Parts: sequence; C-alpha cells; structure tokens
Amino acid sequence: MKQAKTLTAAELRRVTDSIATRAHAARNRAMLMMTHLAGLRVGEVAQLAWADVVTAEGAVREEVRLNADQTKGRHPRTVYISPKLQKELRAYIAATPKREPSAALFYTQKHPRRGFTPNTLTQHFLNMYRIAGIDGASSHSGRRTFLTHLANQGIAIHLLKTLAGHRSISTTAAYLYSSPNLLRAAVELA
Repeated sequence: MKQAKTLTAAELRRVTDSIATRAHAARNRAMLMMTHLAGLRVGEVAQLAWADVVTAEGAVREEVRLNADQTKGRHPRTVYISPKLQKELRAYIAATPKREPSAALFYTQKHPRRGFTPNTLTQHFLNMYRIAGIDGASSHSGRRTFLTHLANQGIAIHLLKTLAGHRSISTTAAYLYSSPNLLRAAVELA
C-alpha cells in the first residue's frame, strides 16, 4: 500500500494559498488544519458536531472528546487543540453563522446540517491538493505530516500513538517518514 505524501511547510503553504482563492476558504482551511495540526482522520473531521469544538459561549475548546461513533476503531479519545489550531478554528467560527450544537461543524451546500460524509470529504481533500498541484497527497497526508513533524521534533512514539488514537506503536511507526536529510543528520550525531 502506498503511503500518503508527507507535506513540507512550503507545500502546506501552497495548499493554504490555493484554498484562500476559492469559495468556502475559511471552512476548507479549518478542515485541512484539523488534519495537519491535530492529526485527525478525515472521517473524524467529517463526524465533528459544532458542540464538540465550540462551547455554548462560542469559544473554541482546548480538548475535543471524540466518542466511539466518531473514531475509526470505535475507541473514544481526546484530541488536543493547540493554540495555533484554536486560532484557525476561531477564524472559521467568525466567518460562519452560529449553528445549533448538534449540527455538523463543517457544513456543505447540499447538506448544511449533516455536513460531509467521510467519503465526500476524502474526495474534497484530494481535490484541494490537486488544485494546489501537490502530487501524491491524499486525505491522509495531514495526519501523516502531523505525526512525522512531531516525531522529528523528538516526541516519543508512545505519545504519538496516543495522539493518533492508535492501539499499537507499530501502527504509529508506519506513519513516520524519515527523509534522507534527517537520516544523514542522525548519523552525524554518532
């Protein structure tokens, strides 16, 4: 199975610049950043309700609790929202009319209350990457980029496993990309 592309900072900027020129820019950028800054699966992004992320007072939560129905393995987990991602989500919320708590966080034109299905959102991500000219990127690229970036910062694999919602460290290890430059730098430490 071919791995999803891990994006460089320049490639991610290319995608966000492309998104900024198109309709629904705030929504699309926020969805993309949920994968790149919190490591959510595209299906988890599609399952988010307004109240999962936004408090009754309109603030962005620091932690999002995904229930078993929202996750791939049907195991509830907590997703931590960094200050950088909170800023992205605040921009989206400011650009979006207030929604009822049970409504999808990310609306669609066709189904504003229900939002995206996981499959439709997967296709939407593929299209966003294609329009930006990023070859090999898929809906899983943000998640893989998130985990690889943290691993390259020295975050221990058992923490990455928990952040990813994996049950096994071997699953997490399969996500991580080792660039030739990082391998050379590692050998030079010896």
